[in-house]
Amino acid sequence: MTEPDSPDSPTARTSDPATRRGAVGLYPDDMHPGLVPGISIDEQRNRFGLDKMVFGITAPLILAFIIWGVTSPDSVASTSSSMFSWAMENTGWLLNIVMITALIVMVYLAFSRFGQIKLGKDDEEPEFSRFSWIAMMFGAGIGVGIFFFGPSEPLSYYLSPPPHTVDADTPEAVHQAMAQAHFHWGLSPWALYALVGGALAYSTYRRGRVSLLSSVFRTLFGENQTNGFAGRLVDIMAIIATLFGTAATLGLSAIQIGTGVEIVSGAGPLANSALIIIIAVLTLAFIISAVSGVSRGIRYLSNINISLTLGLILFVFLVGPTLFLLNLVPSGAASYASGLIEMMGKSLSWGQDTVDFQASWTAFYWAWWIAWTPFVGMFIARISRGRTLREFSVVTTLVPTAILILAFTIFGGTAITQHRNGAVGMDGNDSSEQILFSMFDNLPLAQITPWIIMFVLAVFFVTSADSASVIMGTLSEKGNPEPRKYTVIFWGLCMMGIAVVMLLAGGEDALSGLQNLTILIAIPFSVVLIGLIVAFIRDLSTDPAAIRRNYAETAIHNAVVKGLEEHGDDFELSVGRAEEGHGAGADFDSTSQEVTEWYQRTDEAGNAVGYDYGSGEWADGWTPDDDRRDDIGDEDADGDPVTPGVNRD
Repeated sequence: MTEPDSPDSPTARTSDPATRRGAVGLYPDDMHPGLVPGISIDEQRNRFGLDKMVFGITAPLILAFIIWGVTSPDSVASTSSSMFSWAMENTGWLLNIVMITALIVMVYLAFSRFGQIKLGKDDEEPEFSRFSWIAMMFGAGIGVGIFFFGPSEPLSYYLSPPPHTVDADTPEAVHQAMAQAHFHWGLSPWALYALVGGALAYSTYRRGRVSLLSSVFRTLFGENQTNGFAGRLVDIMAIIATLFGTAATLGLSAIQIGTGVEIVSGAGPLANSALIIIIAVLTLAFIISAVSGVSRGIRYLSNINISLTLGLILFVFLVGPTLFLLNLVPSGAASYASGLIEMMGKSLSWGQDTVDFQASWTAFYWAWWIAWTPFVGMFIARISRGRTLREFSVVTTLVPTAILILAFTIFGGTAITQHRNGAVGMDGNDSSEQILFSMFDNLPLAQITPWIIMFVLAVFFVTSADSASVIMGTLSEKGNPEPRKYTVIFWGLCMMGIAVVMLLAGGEDALSGLQNLTILIAIPFSVVLIGLIVAFIRDLSTDPAAIRRNYAETAIHNAVVKGLEEHGDDFELSVGRAEEGHGAGADFDSTSQEVTEWYQRTDEAGNAVGYDYGSGEWADGWTPDDDRRDDIGDEDADGDPVTPGVNRD
């Protein structure tokens, strides 16, 4: 008996000329669209270079903002505050829709027929171990939040619960506080990151497109608009969101570390000059990490930091109110699960008190996560190559969520317990960073833990800024996976410049103003994300694995029906030629450009060139070594060879 290959199997015989060849002349390189093994961006004949339009628009805008901040800081603060208030009250519904939709889509993709599709070629294996993979995505995501908000946010909800829920300072308030914190930091943001990361990984490593956010939209925009103004606008927005988000984090990290320095040294509040020095040191660290490459830089820092973070969480669990925390972990998670739908449904229609809470918390967080999706999503895409869409969706959404639930429960539960016991600094009136250090000050080893915390905070920022600077370089250089060092350094210095400007404009309050500006990026970006969802699912529906599955379902159904009709119980399946119009693909146009155009290989000028998918040979004899030979002696501004890439002028 001959059985058809599994439609999603990576072992489908795509290299056998007898099985991979369709009707001669109907398909690119005589390759049926259901048998294409996938195309990696590494196999494409591209030539990267600085995108003059993207960089030429974005760089002056950023420099103009820095000048504006230096010359008129009060104007920056008042403008951002006014726009923030309007956006929170008038667009909260859109932010809710995006977050809910992202979670639903990722659950669907994980358990749908698309789950076995690889974010890479059929036979490709993951580049990183699972531990390194998780550590990198976590460090480049929202790792700082564990420390900055872990103790203070649950304590805040305990003392001032969300409207229409429970009374403050009660056992019910403890569980409501945990549920609300988990809601803001759990499934929703990570589903959003997974959505953008999955779409980018698929586009780059399965469809062979350049690593740009705009590339995901090719199925909607078409090639001309993707390479034209519409695509560039998407990439410009991604750079601006990434730049402002990480600049705000740089400033906040400096304030957190500065608070730690004040505590361990016994000095008074640090002046802006000291905070600027901290910013400069952090900037130097992440630039060094960024130019060293993803594997050498981020991976080692992430592995160290995730271990230290888990160690600190375990330390608080063991020396804190252990028995209380053992009970709170499952009950807090259960409160989150049972109240998830209700919390998702909360909107501004609930009244002014809910409006105020949403503006301060939920809508603020949704906008913040949306603003961060370009660089976090692009980074997750880079490190997730070779994973199946099912593994990617489940792990990227659930594992960081589980870690954050544990961390927020342990830190938040400890902070609430210390408040109940009247511990120093835990009355809820101090800033988030002060509550963090006060909590550890009320635990053993108070002379050591502040140093560890400062190191962890610094490394968490370095991993995030490292990712961001490389991603902005990629977006500026037409998708170059290894952007030139001077481009990376330029964006790193821009991040430092914006953070310094906001500190000079008024310290922590000015950084809140910068956060407001970052959040405003989320409003137009919400529309971009909705389009991304449509484009991603449309791409998946025409994936070779999806086509094979459709053929298999039709063929097996037809064969079983015919077998039962003609032979009863005594039949087996075999493959043979069917009558015209009665085959497995009778209802599918396999010659349509929608399913064939994407795998037509081209040269650097965009001209069609023959390609053998079995041997990997180009009809014109081109090999990757040709690019390397052509680039000998051709150096960029920092002395590195020009990277092969695509011209998009």
